[in-house]
Amino acid sequence: MSTSVLPSQNGPQPAPDASGDRRLRAGAFGNAVHLVCRECRATQELGPSYACSECFGPLEIGYDFPEVTRAQIEGGPKNIWRYQALLPVPTDITSSPNMEPGFTRLIKAGNLGRELGIRNLWVKDDSGNPTHSFKDRVVAVALSAAREFGSTVFACPSTGNLANAVAAAGARAGMKTVVFIPDNLERPKVITTAVYGGTLIAVKGSYDDVNRLASEIAGEEEGWAFVNVNVRPYYAEGSKTLGYEVAEQLGWRLPQQVVIPVASGSQLTKVDKGFSELVSLGLVEDTPYKIFGAQAHGCSPVSAAFKDGHDVVRPVKPDTIAKSLAIGNPADGPYVLDVTRRTGGAVEDVTDEEVRDGIQLLARTEGVFAETAGGVTVATLRKLVESGQLDPDAETVVFNTGDGLKTLDAVADRVGPAATIEPSYAAFTAAAVV
Repeated sequence: MSTSVLPSQNGPQPAPDASGDRRLRAGAFGNAVHLVCRECRATQELGPSYACSECFGPLEIGYDFPEVTRAQIEGGPKNIWRYQALLPVPTDITSSPNMEPGFTRLIKAGNLGRELGIRNLWVKDDSGNPTHSFKDRVVAVALSAAREFGSTVFACPSTGNLANAVAAAGARAGMKTVVFIPDNLERPKVITTAVYGGTLIAVKGSYDDVNRLASEIAGEEEGWAFVNVNVRPYYAEGSKTLGYEVAEQLGWRLPQQVVIPVASGSQLTKVDKGFSELVSLGLVEDTPYKIFGAQAHGCSPVSAAFKDGHDVVRPVKPDTIAKSLAIGNPADGPYVLDVTRRTGGAVEDVTDEEVRDGIQLLARTEGVFAETAGGVTVATLRKLVESGQLDPDAETVVFNTGDGLKTLDAVADRVGPAATIEPSYAAFTAAAVV
């Protein structure tokens, strides 16, 4: 690897003990107590690991939660750190420079609901985060872990939004960043990553090719924290805050139905985990809810597996305008199937034209300009209602995970001036466009 491209690995590391092992400071991960395998349930010590040492299954965070009250949460900062006690972060998390994401708008979507025939509809609009996508949440938690592990390079493979979030968070934290993206990524996402000044590397191939390269580098380069590879268990926990916020913003209750876009599938599974944790802590009533997944037809391996009744997700080669969802081999695909089936939901997919329609529909009815992932979700919402899979009388939350300014090309040829006229009243009236 060229040392002229990749940054050096200088900087602070956790202090070694007498044996030379790196020690984590007490309370570095708050109430997290271990890593637990999602397959065999074996546990291991907290560390920069993502695969079980027993069966090579994926790891997630296990906790020993204290008593947590609504008042404690409501008294916290207006960002994801109000849920510090429920995340693998230290109690002093707010003292370190970070992007302070979260607590974004939950919009009552009456206009969209009337258009689709849904009585009680909300939009969780995460485009209001610092880099205009939900990825700021997961990156904030990953950054905390990287600091505690003494990592010197903050890195990721990305389909775009994560690239923005890692580059910005690294800049804010004063950490060196290296971001890997597919070489055909949307131009706005390339610019809004490169502007933060870190190292940006375009890789010839799909996201899955980029991810494989990142996994190889993570295994070879010491001191690198790849947010969605070797610190993935911590990173993924950030998505729980979407579930926490929705429940809190609804007055501490769970919605009856949610529709969530599926790329790797981690967001959907962690929203479910967040709901379950709120129930177990007594913060919300244990009421049933259904979770629905949304994919673009050109990259819909989870939807295909759901419809075919399979438990295994067969990888595909992505071909869709929804590049932020273009992960052909989704790591959490099987767990998405588990969650949607257990809750009585479904996974559906929509065409690129339906994605464009969804973007315009949300913008026209609620004044929210979503990126292509949001178009996927809104179009899927409509399809689920029309097919009878989603109850139009149940309280429903649909997730918009990113800003439409990132994917302007998706609707650029569909919108524009109604007319071009001379600067006179006569020309205006002659145009007859109002």
